[in-house]
Amino acid sequence: MTNAHAGRGIDTSRPHSARMYDYYLGGKDHFEVDKHAAETVASVYPGIFACARENRAFMHRATRVLATEHGIRQWLDIGTGVPTEPNLHQVAQSAVPDARVVYADNDPLVLKYAERLMRSTPQGRTAYIEADVNDPESLLTAPELTEVLDLTVPVALSLNALMHFVTDAQDPYGIVHRVLDILPSGSALALSHCTPDFDPETWQKVTDIYTDAGTPVQFRSQKDVTRFFDGLDLLDPGVVVGHRWRPEASPQDTAATAATEPLTDATVSLWTGVAIKP
Repeated sequence: MTNAHAGRGIDTSRPHSARMYDYYLGGKDHFEVDKHAAETVASVYPGIFACARENRAFMHRATRVLATEHGIRQWLDIGTGVPTEPNLHQVAQSAVPDARVVYADNDPLVLKYAERLMRSTPQGRTAYIEADVNDPESLLTAPELTEVLDLTVPVALSLNALMHFVTDAQDPYGIVHRVLDILPSGSALALSHCTPDFDPETWQKVTDIYTDAGTPVQFRSQKDVTRFFDGLDLLDPGVVVGHRWRPEASPQDTAATAATEPLTDATVSLWTGVAIKP
Protein backbone atom coordinates (compact mmCIF):
# COMPACT_ATOMS: atom_id res chain seq x y z
CA MET A 1 0.00 0.00 0.00
CA THR A 2 1.51 3.31 -1.03
CA ASN A 3 0.52 6.91 -1.77
CA ALA A 4 2.06 10.27 -2.46
CA HIS A 5 0.43 13.64 -1.84
CA ALA A 6 1.04 17.31 -1.23
CA GLY A 7 -1.00 17.49 1.96
CA ARG A 8 -3.38 20.19 0.78
CA GLY A 9 -6.46 21.03 2.81
CA ILE A 10 -9.99 20.34 1.59
CA ASP A 11 -11.67 23.48 0.20
CA THR A 12 -15.34 23.46 1.15
CA SER A 13 -15.99 27.00 -0.03
CA ARG A 14 -16.77 25.97 -3.60
CA PRO A 15 -17.94 22.78 -5.29
CA HIS A 16 -15.55 20.19 -6.64
CA SER A 17 -16.39 18.03 -9.64
CA ALA A 18 -15.34 14.76 -7.93
CA ARG A 19 -17.61 15.43 -4.98
CA MET A 20 -20.48 16.44 -7.26
CA TYR A 21 -20.01 13.13 -9.07
CA ASP A 22 -20.23 11.38 -5.71
CA TYR A 23 -23.60 13.09 -5.18
CA TYR A 24 -24.83 12.01 -8.62
CA LEU A 25 -24.00 8.41 -7.70
CA GLY A 26 -25.89 8.65 -4.41
CA GLY A 27 -22.74 8.77 -2.27
CA LYS A 28 -22.20 10.56 1.02
CA ASP A 29 -18.70 11.97 0.56
CA HIS A 30 -19.58 15.52 -0.44
CA PHE A 31 -20.43 18.84 1.18
CA GLU A 32 -23.44 21.13 1.05
CA VAL A 33 -21.77 23.32 -1.56
CA ASP A 34 -21.30 20.27 -3.80
CA LYS A 35 -24.88 19.12 -3.27
CA HIS A 36 -26.21 22.56 -4.18
CA ALA A 37 -24.17 22.74 -7.38
CA ALA A 38 -25.09 19.16 -8.34
CA GLU A 39 -28.79 19.84 -7.79
CA THR A 40 -28.50 22.96 -9.93
CA VAL A 41 -27.09 20.78 -12.73
CA ALA A 42 -29.87 18.24 -12.20
CA SER A 43 -32.51 20.97 -12.43
CA VAL A 44 -31.50 21.65 -16.04
CA TYR A 45 -30.33 18.13 -16.93
CA PRO A 46 -32.19 15.46 -14.93
CA GLY A 47 -30.32 12.79 -16.87
CA ILE A 48 -27.11 13.56 -14.99
CA PHE A 49 -27.82 10.72 -12.54
CA ALA A 50 -28.23 8.16 -15.33
CA CYS A 51 -25.17 9.60 -17.06
CA ALA A 52 -23.07 9.09 -13.91
CA ARG A 53 -24.36 5.54 -13.39
CA GLU A 54 -23.74 4.58 -17.01
CA ASN A 55 -20.26 6.05 -16.84
CA ARG A 56 -19.55 3.83 -13.86
CA ALA A 57 -21.04 0.80 -15.61
CA PHE A 58 -18.92 1.46 -18.69
CA MET A 59 -15.78 1.52 -16.53
CA HIS A 60 -16.73 -1.86 -15.07
CA ARG A 61 -17.34 -3.42 -18.49
CA ALA A 62 -14.28 -1.93 -20.13
CA THR A 63 -12.08 -3.14 -17.28
CA ARG A 64 -13.46 -6.68 -17.51
CA VAL A 65 -13.11 -6.80 -21.28
CA LEU A 66 -9.50 -5.61 -21.18
CA ALA A 67 -8.67 -8.13 -18.45
CA THR A 68 -10.42 -11.16 -19.88
CA GLU A 69 -10.12 -10.60 -23.64
CA HIS A 70 -6.89 -8.63 -24.02
CA GLY A 71 -4.69 -9.88 -21.21
CA ILE A 72 -4.30 -6.52 -19.47
CA ARG A 73 -2.98 -6.82 -15.93
CA GLN A 74 -2.14 -3.19 -15.16
CA TRP A 75 -4.21 0.02 -15.00
CA LEU A 76 -3.46 3.72 -14.63
CA ASP A 77 -6.69 5.43 -13.58
CA ILE A 78 -6.49 9.23 -13.71
CA GLY A 79 -9.31 11.29 -12.26
CA THR A 80 -10.22 8.57 -9.81
CA GLY A 81 -12.80 10.51 -7.83
CA VAL A 82 -14.23 9.66 -4.44
CA PRO A 83 -14.14 5.85 -4.02
CA THR A 84 -17.37 4.07 -4.94
CA GLU A 85 -17.38 0.31 -4.64
CA PRO A 86 -16.62 -1.69 -6.60
CA ASN A 87 -13.57 0.40 -7.45
CA LEU A 88 -11.61 -0.26 -10.61
CA HIS A 89 -9.05 -2.46 -8.85
CA GLN A 90 -11.83 -4.57 -7.35
CA VAL A 91 -13.35 -5.12 -10.79
CA ALA A 92 -9.96 -5.90 -12.31
CA GLN A 93 -8.84 -8.19 -9.49
CA SER A 94 -12.12 -10.07 -9.54
CA ALA A 95 -11.16 -11.09 -13.09
CA VAL A 96 -7.37 -11.31 -12.63
CA PRO A 97 -6.29 -11.39 -8.96
CA ASP A 98 -2.75 -10.24 -9.78
CA ALA A 99 -3.91 -6.97 -11.36
CA ARG A 100 -1.97 -3.83 -10.43
CA VAL A 101 -3.65 -0.43 -10.35
CA VAL A 102 -2.34 3.10 -9.83
CA TYR A 103 -4.97 5.74 -9.07
CA ALA A 104 -4.38 9.47 -9.51
CA ASP A 105 -6.54 12.47 -8.60
CA ASN A 106 -6.07 16.10 -7.57
CA ASP A 107 -8.79 16.29 -4.89
CA PRO A 108 -7.42 15.98 -1.34
CA LEU A 109 -10.75 14.46 -0.28
CA VAL A 110 -9.88 11.47 -2.45
CA LEU A 111 -6.65 11.18 -0.48
CA LYS A 112 -8.71 10.90 2.69
CA TYR A 113 -10.29 7.76 1.30
CA ALA A 114 -7.18 6.48 -0.47
CA GLU A 115 -6.81 3.56 1.92
CA ARG A 116 -10.07 2.19 0.55
CA LEU A 117 -8.57 2.43 -2.93
CA MET A 118 -5.56 0.41 -1.87
CA ARG A 119 -7.13 -2.69 -0.36
CA SER A 120 -5.62 -5.00 -2.90
CA THR A 121 -5.68 -8.75 -3.29
CA PRO A 122 -2.52 -10.42 -1.95
CA GLN A 123 -1.47 -11.23 -5.52
CA GLY A 124 -1.97 -7.70 -6.87
CA ARG A 125 -1.03 -4.21 -5.80
CA THR A 126 -2.52 -0.70 -5.76
CA ALA A 127 -1.22 2.82 -5.17
CA TYR A 128 -2.61 6.34 -5.06
CA ILE A 129 -0.82 9.45 -6.33
CA GLU A 130 -2.09 12.99 -5.87
CA ALA A 131 -1.50 14.56 -9.29
CA ASP A 132 -3.26 16.83 -11.77
CA VAL A 133 -3.98 15.65 -15.31
CA ASN A 134 -3.04 19.14 -16.50
CA ASP A 135 0.48 18.47 -15.23
CA PRO A 136 1.17 14.98 -16.58
CA GLU A 137 4.84 15.19 -15.61
CA SER A 138 3.86 15.25 -11.92
CA LEU A 139 2.28 11.86 -12.44
CA LEU A 140 4.79 10.36 -14.86
CA THR A 141 7.73 11.20 -12.60
CA ALA A 142 6.11 10.00 -9.37
CA PRO A 143 8.16 7.07 -8.01
CA GLU A 144 4.98 5.19 -7.06
CA LEU A 145 4.10 4.85 -10.74
CA THR A 146 7.02 2.60 -11.62
CA GLU A 147 7.09 0.96 -8.20
CA VAL A 148 3.68 -0.54 -8.93
CA LEU A 149 3.45 -0.66 -12.73
CA ASP A 150 5.91 -2.30 -15.09
CA LEU A 151 5.95 0.08 -18.05
CA THR A 152 7.58 -2.50 -20.30
CA VAL A 153 4.34 -4.50 -20.46
CA PRO A 154 0.84 -3.30 -21.43
CA VAL A 155 -1.05 -0.84 -19.21
CA ALA A 156 -4.64 0.32 -19.58
CA LEU A 157 -5.01 4.09 -19.28
CA SER A 158 -8.44 4.77 -17.79
CA LEU A 159 -9.85 8.29 -18.27
CA ASN A 160 -13.47 8.20 -17.17
CA ALA A 161 -15.49 11.44 -17.32
CA LEU A 162 -12.24 13.38 -16.96
CA MET A 163 -11.21 15.01 -20.20
CA HIS A 164 -14.22 17.31 -20.43
CA PHE A 165 -12.59 19.11 -17.49
CA VAL A 166 -9.61 19.87 -19.73
CA THR A 167 -10.36 22.69 -22.18
CA ASP A 168 -8.77 23.01 -25.60
CA ALA A 169 -6.53 25.77 -24.22
CA GLN A 170 -5.02 23.15 -21.89
CA ASP A 171 -4.11 20.81 -24.79
CA PRO A 172 -6.23 17.76 -23.90
CA TYR A 173 -5.08 15.66 -26.86
CA GLY A 174 -1.45 16.42 -26.13
CA ILE A 175 -1.92 15.40 -22.49
CA VAL A 176 -3.50 12.05 -23.38
CA HIS A 177 -0.85 11.21 -25.93
CA ARG A 178 1.95 12.31 -23.59
CA VAL A 179 0.78 9.62 -21.16
CA LEU A 180 0.19 7.06 -23.92
CA ASP A 181 3.68 7.68 -25.25
CA ILE A 182 5.29 6.06 -22.18
CA LEU A 183 3.10 2.95 -22.47
CA PRO A 184 4.21 0.02 -24.63
CA SER A 185 2.50 -1.64 -27.57
CA GLY A 186 -0.55 -3.61 -26.45
CA SER A 187 -1.57 -0.96 -23.92
CA ALA A 188 -5.10 0.42 -23.98
CA LEU A 189 -7.09 3.62 -23.62
CA ALA A 190 -10.55 3.47 -22.04
CA LEU A 191 -12.24 6.86 -22.14
CA SER A 192 -15.66 8.36 -21.48
CA HIS A 193 -16.64 11.96 -22.17
CA CYS A 194 -19.88 13.93 -21.79
CA THR A 195 -21.30 15.43 -24.96
CA PRO A 196 -23.71 18.18 -26.06
CA ASP A 197 -24.50 16.33 -29.31
CA PHE A 198 -28.05 15.35 -28.35
CA ASP A 199 -29.16 18.54 -26.57
CA PRO A 200 -26.80 21.49 -27.13
CA GLU A 201 -28.98 24.01 -25.30
CA THR A 202 -29.14 21.96 -22.09
CA TRP A 203 -25.42 21.19 -22.15
CA GLN A 204 -24.61 24.88 -22.56
CA LYS A 205 -26.51 25.45 -19.32
CA VAL A 206 -24.49 22.69 -17.66
CA THR A 207 -21.30 24.27 -18.99
CA ASP A 208 -22.29 27.62 -17.51
CA ILE A 209 -23.04 26.09 -14.09
CA TYR A 210 -19.66 24.38 -13.84
CA THR A 211 -17.77 27.39 -15.20
CA ASP A 212 -19.53 29.82 -12.86
CA ALA A 213 -18.63 27.50 -9.97
CA GLY A 214 -14.96 27.80 -10.86
CA THR A 215 -14.57 24.56 -12.86
CA PRO A 216 -14.12 25.22 -16.57
CA VAL A 217 -15.48 22.43 -18.77
CA GLN A 218 -15.60 21.64 -22.46
CA PHE A 219 -18.08 18.98 -23.53
CA ARG A 220 -17.21 17.57 -26.96
CA SER A 221 -18.84 16.06 -30.02
CA GLN A 222 -18.42 12.45 -31.08
CA LYS A 223 -15.91 13.55 -33.71
CA ASP A 224 -13.82 15.42 -31.15
CA VAL A 225 -13.97 12.58 -28.62
CA THR A 226 -12.88 10.13 -31.32
CA ARG A 227 -9.74 12.26 -31.80
CA PHE A 228 -8.46 11.03 -28.43
CA PHE A 229 -8.09 7.61 -30.04
CA ASP A 230 -6.00 8.79 -33.01
CA GLY A 231 -3.25 6.29 -33.76
CA LEU A 232 -4.93 3.54 -31.74
CA ASP A 233 -7.01 0.54 -32.82
CA LEU A 234 -10.58 1.04 -31.63
CA LEU A 235 -12.38 -2.00 -30.32
CA ASP A 236 -15.90 -2.70 -31.55
CA PRO A 237 -18.38 -1.04 -31.41
CA GLY A 238 -16.20 2.08 -31.68
CA VAL A 239 -17.09 5.36 -29.99
CA VAL A 240 -20.70 4.98 -28.86
CA VAL A 241 -23.04 6.24 -26.15
CA GLY A 242 -22.16 4.66 -22.81
CA HIS A 243 -24.99 2.17 -22.42
CA ARG A 244 -24.34 0.88 -25.95
CA TRP A 245 -20.72 -0.12 -25.35
CA ARG A 246 -20.66 -3.92 -24.94
CA PRO A 247 -23.79 -4.13 -22.73
CA GLU A 248 -23.59 -7.91 -22.99
CA ALA A 249 -20.17 -7.84 -21.26
CA SER A 250 -21.85 -7.51 -17.87
CA PRO A 251 -25.66 -7.24 -17.93
CA GLN A 252 -25.88 -6.65 -14.18
CA ASP A 253 -24.18 -3.27 -14.55
CA THR A 254 -27.15 -1.79 -16.38
CA ALA A 255 -29.94 -3.76 -14.73
CA ALA A 256 -30.63 -1.25 -11.98
CA THR A 257 -30.88 1.64 -14.40
CA ALA A 258 -32.95 -0.27 -16.93
CA ALA A 259 -35.39 -1.29 -14.22
CA THR A 260 -36.17 2.28 -13.23
CA GLU A 261 -36.03 4.30 -16.45
CA PRO A 262 -35.74 3.78 -20.19
CA LEU A 263 -32.31 4.91 -21.37
CA THR A 264 -31.98 7.13 -24.42
CA ASP A 265 -28.84 8.54 -26.02
CA ALA A 266 -29.90 12.02 -24.94
CA THR A 267 -30.38 10.92 -21.34
CA VAL A 268 -26.92 9.36 -21.12
CA SER A 269 -25.09 11.92 -23.32
CA LEU A 270 -21.76 10.18 -22.79
CA TRP A 271 -19.41 9.03 -25.55
CA THR A 272 -17.32 6.00 -24.64
CA GLY A 273 -14.63 3.96 -26.34
CA VAL A 274 -11.76 1.54 -25.78
CA ALA A 275 -8.72 1.17 -28.04
CA ILE A 276 -5.44 -0.73 -28.15
CA LYS A 277 -2.05 0.83 -28.86
CA PRO A 278 -0.41 -0.87 -31.87
